[in-house]
Amino acid sequence: MEPTSAAGGAGEEQLDNQPGNSSQKGAHKHGHELEEEQEELAEHQPLEQEDLNFEKWKRKPLPKRTLYQTIASVKTYLWNAETKEFMGRTGKSWSLILLFYSVLYLFLAAMFGGCMCCLMWSISPYHPTFNDRVMPPGMTMAPHLDAHEIVFNASDRKSWKKYARSMDEYLKPYNDGVQERKNIHCSQEKYFMQDHLEETLERKACQFKRSWLGECSGLQDPHYGYSLGKPCVFLRMNRILGYLPGQGKAINVTCGVKKGNPEALGEVEFFPKSLFDLKYYPYYGKLRHVNYSAPVVAVRFAGVQYDAHIYVKCKLNGKGIINDSPTDRYLGAVSFTLDIGA
Repeated sequence: MEPTSAAGGAGEEQLDNQPGNSSQKGAHKHGHELEEEQEELAEHQPLEQEDLNFEKWKRKPLPKRTLYQTIASVKTYLWNAETKEFMGRTGKSWSLILLFYSVLYLFLAAMFGGCMCCLMWSISPYHPTFNDRVMPPGMTMAPHLDAHEIVFNASDRKSWKKYARSMDEYLKPYNDGVQERKNIHCSQEKYFMQDHLEETLERKACQFKRSWLGECSGLQDPHYGYSLGKPCVFLRMNRILGYLPGQGKAINVTCGVKKGNPEALGEVEFFPKSLFDLKYYPYYGKLRHVNYSAPVVAVRFAGVQYDAHIYVKCKLNGKGIINDSPTDRYLGAVSFTLDIGA
């Protein structure tokens, strides 16, 4: 029995080592290599002419929709009965969006309100926390001029009527009755300091009466000298909160010819005087100095030459005053032209 088994095992080994089996394995291996070579050749083959026709790869245009189809799609977008969606969203989705934006904008509004409250709490309504204005005052004049020119004929009422009307409007707050009712009479020649009062208390103001302007008050001559060829103008310093002009001395006003013959201007008169008295300063602002009336200097050109184009400059003079700025014509001075005809 044992030799038979051994013979059988030897027979199996002989079968495995037969030439037929080796040739089958080699053929299978050779066939696999041929397939790989063919695949490589296929990858490197040039594109066919059909593949180069890119027109067939283009997206075909959608068929044009009719008006009925467009309306139907819009209706479906606005309300889809099948999915119960409004404008592409369900009720739950819209509720979440509205809730989100409501919370967002409420938060932004609360943050903005908090910032405004902090800002208003940190500043005072009576005086600025930070002041970047130029401290030397400017000067304004009346009548108000569009082109910085006073041009009229004394015999032509229409040519100077607008100037007289402007002067009337300018002097209304200075009427004697108004000043006596609202303001107090001051006789001191120094600053009217009221810093000892509480911040919220109203400050008193000194009277400045219209009648003090004499020939330029409009009481004796309602035409302010324009019908006589002797026009008046009003000069006033700009109000600056807390400013003390002149460093203890009153500011003086002068007027003269800037260009041309100085004699063409003739005699110049000032009412009530050519000074801005210290008792009208400092200015405490609109909230505290409610009835404040800024002092006015009236200038009357009593001897101006007719038919002459005169370039006049009126300026402030005093300590701390700038009246020769090349960039700001109203800083401490005003310039205008006089052209008066008979």
